[in-house]
Parts: sequence; structure tokens; C-alpha cells
Amino acid sequence: MSAPAGGAAALRALHTGRAAGDPLVLPGPWDAASARVFADAGFAALATPSEGVSAALGYADGQGTPPDEMFAAIRRITRAVDVPVTADVEAGYGLPAAELVERLLEAGAVGCNLEDSDPAAGTLRDPGAQADFLAEVRAAAGDALVLNARVDTYLRGTDRTPAAAIARGVRYAAAGADVVYPILAPPAQLAAIAEGVGLPVNALCRAGGPAPRELGVFGAARVTFGGGLHHQATDTLRAVAAGLAT
Repeated sequence: MSAPAGGAAALRALHTGRAAGDPLVLPGPWDAASARVFADAGFAALATPSEGVSAALGYADGQGTPPDEMFAAIRRITRAVDVPVTADVEAGYGLPAAELVERLLEAGAVGCNLEDSDPAAGTLRDPGAQADFLAEVRAAAGDALVLNARVDTYLRGTDRTPAAAIARGVRYAAAGADVVYPILAPPAQLAAIAEGVGLPVNALCRAGGPAPRELGVFGAARVTFGGGLHHQATDTLRAVAAGLAT
């Protein structure tokens, strides 16, 4: 296993003691070149997005990328930079927890994002089963991974209230999660979720929505971008291509 010694501890420490309006901002690189750009800009850590990596590899998001290719891409990113990298590994690709952890650490990741819905079916997983899986991941990883537990109630659930997100988040916290990620939660609900779960909350920053610092004021301790930065880069490249074609 080749994750950098102390990397998870360094990433975990970046989540604590954040002042309101000063969340941990984790840009999402999709390849080695984009990772170097973000690291050179001074970001303290990075978070790979499954959507951006999948698109760069020519696959659809939602576990459409073969696991071998996803872990190889993560490894190219971690090898390119000297800052901690946490990896979005979707719902875990059906891998046993111990194998998932081994492959993450071999790829150089010091954290991971795991979602609690089935990408193929588009439905939420049973929260007890998801908590059991997260506990297995924690047991296999020890302190070597920062575990970001995504809560998909706002994305795929019928109860899109803080109470529903908190109920799942509390289970995941007890299972060993370091962070909860109620994806698409309204910003005004982030503080209540953080208080109810008792863990730092990850918020998704989307184009046209609140900026990272604003999300921090709302209660986010950590901000990620999903595939948004890859979309912006692609739009820029599309404009360049159009100019070349005229």
C-alpha cells in the first residue's frame, strides 16, 4: 500500500477548526495536468470527481468506468502532486470493503467519497446496510483514509428534509465517517445538518450558486465541485475549438 504516510492525518486536520466563511476548498482534478494546475495554485488538497474522471476516460458517470481504469487515473493524479488527494469512488464498484481500501491506498489516495445510492437503479440504499459497509471500510482502513459519506436523500429520496439527511448521517458517523456530504442540500440547511450529525459537512459548489466562502458561512466545512470544473474547462476548450474552425 503506497498512500503517503501521514497524508490522511494532514487531510483530516484541514477539516477542523474552520472559521465560518473559510471552508476547506477541494478542487476536482480529472487528470494529472489539471491536478498540477490546482496544486500549483496553492490548494492544500484535492478531491477527484467521478464525473470528470469518467468523462476524461470516455465513460459515463454512475460507475460506468471500469474500476481498473478509475484507480489507474487516481494513481496518475496522486503521483502528479505533493498534496493530499481524496478520491470519489462512487458506490464502491461492488468491491468488498477490504479490497476497495487496498486499491485506494495503492492508488495513493488518503480519503474517499462513498455515496449511499445505487447508480444503476437510481435508488437509495438501506441506511443500515450502508452504515455496515462504511464500518467495514473504516475497519479495513484504520486511520489511513478520510471517509466522506455522501447522503443522497436530496438527490434520490422522497423526504428532502434536514431530518432525513441527519438520520442517515448519524448512522454513518457512528460507522466511522469523518465527513458527511448531503449532496444538493439547500445551503440554508447545512448548519442544521452539521449540528444534527456532529461531523463536518461537505457542500457542493455549483455554477450560479453560492461561492465556496458563502457555503462556509451557511455551515459547510468543506466544499467540492463534482464535475463542474471539468464542465467549465470543456466549455472553454469548445470555444477555442470553435475559434479555430472559423
